[in-house]
Amino acid sequence: MHASQSAHRNATLWLTAIVGCLALLLATPALSHAEEANPNNYNCLGSLAAGTPEEGSEEQQVKYSFYCNGPITGYQLQAQIPLTGIQSPPLVTDLAATPNPLKDTFSCSGEVPGYALNCVGVATKAGYEAITGQFAIGTKLCAEPRVDALLTVTYAYIEKGAITQAIAGPIDLGRPNGCRPDAYSGSTRLEPKPLIKTHKKAAKKKAHKKATGKKASRHRH
Repeated sequence: MHASQSAHRNATLWLTAIVGCLALLLATPALSHAEEANPNNYNCLGSLAAGTPEEGSEEQQVKYSFYCNGPITGYQLQAQIPLTGIQSPPLVTDLAATPNPLKDTFSCSGEVPGYALNCVGVATKAGYEAITGQFAIGTKLCAEPRVDALLTVTYAYIEKGAITQAIAGPIDLGRPNGCRPDAYSGSTRLEPKPLIKTHKKAAKKKAHKKATGKKASRHRH
């Protein structure tokens, strides 16, 4: 537990540091924020699913994909189970045009094994540009506890000659798509719900009643 908290603290400190460093590298004026969403309050949507197997690796690959309603210069994915590999760079595509890769790109890194991946790079030029990447975990995709990543996005820019930094999140990407429902279905890290419990006695009684009804029906015929 102590190791997990330490990893989370390190990831948070790293994220704060990269925002400051990235702001110093920016040489272009900020976009007009009168027409953009507040970068401290972005809305982002995303999901997790099975990733593409990597040659030479038997580890479970997890694909993540998300987009926000404004440009970003970095992001962090924080999982509750260890990440054993990180793919870099992710793919950036414009959802409003033919899905061709954009020149915008991010470089991703993090401790392996660790609980977070951190990505920085050239800012996406506008909102609704999808970012898709992969990371690896040491368990099967649908095994419990299933990976559930939290997303935090950053935007660093120069406005009126001053460096401005913004952070939005966390946004829950949820449990992986494509897995069968189980007792934890419908529950996420930010919106936990009570477990779906099945009482064995009630289930057996229902099954026995159903079987008895079928036998009675056959006898009548």
